[in-house]
Amino acid sequence: MTQQPYYLRANASAQRMNMVIGWLARRGISLLGSAEMSVRGRKSGRMQRIPVNPHRHEGAQYLVSARGHSQWVRNMRVAGGGELRVGRKVRTFTAVEIADDDQKARILRAYLKRWGWEVNQYFQGVTVKSTDAELLAACPDHPVFRITVAG
Repeated sequence: MTQQPYYLRANASAQRMNMVIGWLARRGISLLGSAEMSVRGRKSGRMQRIPVNPHRHEGAQYLVSARGHSQWVRNMRVAGGGELRVGRKVRTFTAVEIADDDQKARILRAYLKRWGWEVNQYFQGVTVKSTDAELLAACPDHPVFRITVAG
């Protein structure tokens, strides 16, 4: 029997919070670097919006899915990019998924250092203080995309 990929669906409270953060981002208010991401739906073809925390690490920018193989992750794999919005500033980007390796584990550690206060609950006990082996073991559950902003 095949095991389903890890995905923790947002509860009603988290969905409301996402709506507020997205609403603020559309009006030009970024909370600690948050933005609203739009990515084309793989089935509907319509742009889907979700607030994200773009993460800078060693000169590159990444999107990390704390909740696992979510709908935006599945859409990103097909679309290969999207848009980040804060107010009127819209940045188009391309995205490349990072393999489950030591580099990804280092990105996750840096992400947890920056955003752990918000996302630790989704990492099933893995924190910034976890061993390299524990972080590496968590890699398959948390997709990471390196994004390159156009122009």
